[in-house]
Amino acid sequence: MAKGDKLYFKALKEASKNTEIGDSNALELLQKAIDKNNSKAQYALATWYLYGKTVKKDYKVAVELLLDSSVQNNELACFDLAVCYENGFGVKKNTKKAFLFYSKAILLGEKQSIYEVGRCYYYGIGVNKNLELASVYFDIARLYGIET
Repeated sequence: MAKGDKLYFKALKEASKNTEIGDSNALELLQKAIDKNNSKAQYALATWYLYGKTVKKDYKVAVELLLDSSVQNNELACFDLAVCYENGFGVKKNTKKAFLFYSKAILLGEKQSIYEVGRCYYYGIGVNKNLELASVYFDIARLYGIET
């Protein structure tokens, strides 16, 4: 178990009981886990800000937390950060950064990113269009049961 995991799990349990915005107990627990550099807690809080769960939706705060978590190699944070960069959620739209974060997410084991990198190669999103590489990524994605 990583530092802060107990606080992280306790925060998630509290949040599942009460989804009201401003549920300070769950938020306080999550913040304590983040203070212990827990990347899962950082990612969880980032998603709360992305979707307005327990806190008011705030893409900029979400991106800051995703960046912190991605530095600690959280594959889900890398994926969501890629989505933010691709769509301009909380950051200036930057398809090159989106491609890089999808690629990092793959290397960390996030499977959906395999399809996303293939899509980037297929359409030339943040990278030069390359149908051959797109096909390779789509084939691998299908091996993992990801619809292409």
